[in-house]
Amino acid sequence: MANGQTVYLHFPCFDGVISAVLVSEYLKQKRGWDLENVVPVGYAERETWASRSLEKPAAVVDFLYHPDAEFWADHHQTTFLNQGLKHNFEKRKTVQLFYDPTALSCASVVWRNTHQTIRHQRFREMVDWANRIDGARYESVEQAVLGDAPALRINFSFMRDPSPLYCRYLVDSLRTKSLADVAASREVDERYQSARKELRIGQKQFRKSARLERDGIVVFHVDHSASPSISRYAPYLEFPKALYSIGILNSDDGTKITAMRNPWRHFRSVPLGQIFRNYGGGGHQRVASVLVNSRDAERTLQSILTDLRRARSPKTSLEKDMVTGD
Repeated sequence: MANGQTVYLHFPCFDGVISAVLVSEYLKQKRGWDLENVVPVGYAERETWASRSLEKPAAVVDFLYHPDAEFWADHHQTTFLNQGLKHNFEKRKTVQLFYDPTALSCASVVWRNTHQTIRHQRFREMVDWANRIDGARYESVEQAVLGDAPALRINFSFMRDPSPLYCRYLVDSLRTKSLADVAASREVDERYQSARKELRIGQKQFRKSARLERDGIVVFHVDHSASPSISRYAPYLEFPKALYSIGILNSDDGTKITAMRNPWRHFRSVPLGQIFRNYGGGGHQRVASVLVNSRDAERTLQSILTDLRRARSPKTSLEKDMVTGD
C-alpha cells in the first residue's frame, strides 16, 4: 500500500482544518503515512459523495461517512446518507472509524482517540478552540462576530479565501506551528483584516434584511454576493433575545438556507439537522443548512419554517418567557 495519504475534510471550516491536522499527524506517527493530498469537500457534493471513489489510503474528517475511508471521524447527526451506509459503518467497526453525534466538534472526537499518539499541547489548544467555534461556545456574541483571538483570526480568514490551496497551507502550517504563529503569518493576517472590514459592512446589510417574528424567530434574506462576509451569528448581534434564526443567503456559488438556535439562550433546541435532512441538507441539533435552487428558495424557507414551528409546539414556559422578555 502506498504511504501517501489523502485527507478529505469539510472546508471552509475551522473544525475540519483542525481535524485534518490531527489525523494527518496521527497517521504519520502510527502508520508512517505522509500527507500527500488535502481535499476540501462541502455539502454541495452530497448527492455524488457515496458513489465517489476516494484516493487511497483515504481519511475523511468532519464530513459524511464514506465506505472507502480507512480513517473516518465525524459528529454530525446526518452523516449517514442512507441506511446502507450506516450498516456498512456498523459492520466494519474498525479501530479507525470514530463517530460521536454528541461531541461539540469532530476535532474532539479525533483527539479523544489519538491523543496518546500525538501528545503536543498545542494540539490540545486547537481542539479547545474547535469545540468553542463549532459548538458555538463563545463567551459572547460580540466575540463570535468580532473576536480577534488567533483561532478566530484563522476562522474569519476563510471568508476571504475558501480555496483548496489556502486549505492546504493551513493544514501544513498548523501541523508544525501554534495557532498564534499561524494567525500572525502574512497569509492569514491579510485575509483576516480584509474579512474583518467586510464583516462590519455585512452586519449593516444584514440589519436591513432581517426581521424578528413574534415567536422569537429571526427571518432574513441576504445577497451574499454583494457582501461575502456575513457572520452566522449576525442575527443575535441584532436581536439578542431571539430564539432561532433562519434565512436565505444568495452568493456566486449558489443559494443556501441556513438556520441556527441562539447559543446564548438556554432551552432545548428542536433537531434542526434532522429537519433540514428532509430537504436534502443536514447539520447538528442546533445548526443546519441546505443548498437550494434560487427559484425555490423562498418556498423552501417557508416550508422549513413551518416544520420548525411545528417541532417547537407546544412551546415550553421557558421559551414563552424568553420571547416576551419576562
